[in-house]
Amino acid sequence: MTSVNLMATTAQSVQSGEVVARAYFLGQSIKLTSLLSASLTPSSPLILPIEPSGYGVLFAYGAVVLFGLSEVASQAFLATLAPYLEAAFEQPETESVTLQLGNGKDGKVQDGWISLSGLDLPRLQIVAEVLAKSVVLAHYEIGAAQVFDQIEPYAAELQQGQQTRPSGDQLLKQIGHTLMIQNKIVGRVEIVDKPELLWEYPELDPLYRRLEDEYEIRERHSVLERKLDLVSRTAETVLDLQRQQTGLRLEFYVVILIVVEVLLSLYDLFIRP
Repeated sequence: MTSVNLMATTAQSVQSGEVVARAYFLGQSIKLTSLLSASLTPSSPLILPIEPSGYGVLFAYGAVVLFGLSEVASQAFLATLAPYLEAAFEQPETESVTLQLGNGKDGKVQDGWISLSGLDLPRLQIVAEVLAKSVVLAHYEIGAAQVFDQIEPYAAELQQGQQTRPSGDQLLKQIGHTLMIQNKIVGRVEIVDKPELLWEYPELDPLYRRLEDEYEIRERHSVLERKLDLVSRTAETVLDLQRQQTGLRLEFYVVILIVVEVLLSLYDLFIRP
């Protein structure tokens, strides 16, 4: 595979007027540097031509968006990426959509179709940016929901005034998991940030905004952030309560030891011959 510079590539339209786009979230990261020769420095995203007429958009944070490939061809290409994945997922999150030419409807999404005023590479990359963020959000929405289900009983027990019994290791693991998700979506994926492509193609900003709105990227990000924050605060609260309960037990044991020592001293002084 060889790299292709998107900015230097002549805009190419698909003759049929339709392109199938498939997005995948494959793992925690893709080693883009290993895909290229040592003399080339990859950018993220990395645009690769796939014979005979397809394109792949690869993101360092583990997402891939393929254009113009059949399902069989897509799976064949993804198989070639396996050696370059770090922490690959057993069941990658996927999403597919068909792009079609539609004059005056740039960015309209309806029933699995996206209408575009052109099928040139810059527009395809804008679509890839949004689809990649969408599959990343979908993956972590599922993960956050699972953690939320685990932490919800603790909150219910606190509401009822009951003592919670989760292990400290389990709580720390859940806190670490939420922090990892927050670091991923904010620090690496940069969900709410605009693509760098818009600096060179500012005329595509309305297209990106409309697709971002259609896929509810910012809204989903906000909901996910609130869930993660609630999970983190609940786990921290339960952990603090456990520490306080442990501290109280230790103090109780110390008091008992002091009382026993005093009783033994009194026994030695007044009762023992």
